[in-house]
Amino acid sequence: MGRLSTHVLDTVNGKPAKGVAIELFALDGEARRSVVRTATNGDGRTDAPLMTGEGFQTGTYELVFYVGDYFRSVGTAIADPPFLDVVPIRFSIAEPLGHYHVPLLVSPWSYSTYRGS
Repeated sequence: MGRLSTHVLDTVNGKPAKGVAIELFALDGEARRSVVRTATNGDGRTDAPLMTGEGFQTGTYELVFYVGDYFRSVGTAIADPPFLDVVPIRFSIAEPLGHYHVPLLVSPWSYSTYRGS
């Protein structure tokens, strides 16, 4: 059974990023449909996969991470307006039975991602 998961690591404070709001969108040409809204837990992960089972389908998706709100909430000094406020990651799922893990490593000034396992 395929599934999509994520986690967020706060690289400036050296810890999992708790409370980051996340939204997943399915993209179809110009159309953008919200699939799920959630937030990270104390381990920087979501409590459940973002997609799994019949809901996990091939296609193009966008994960949106609201990192500006997170950094403000934990007292990290950021610019006004912040250099990074909302981080979108657009990716495609080609293997309907695969595990796609799309983590975000983030500071107020940079981010990185990869396809994890």
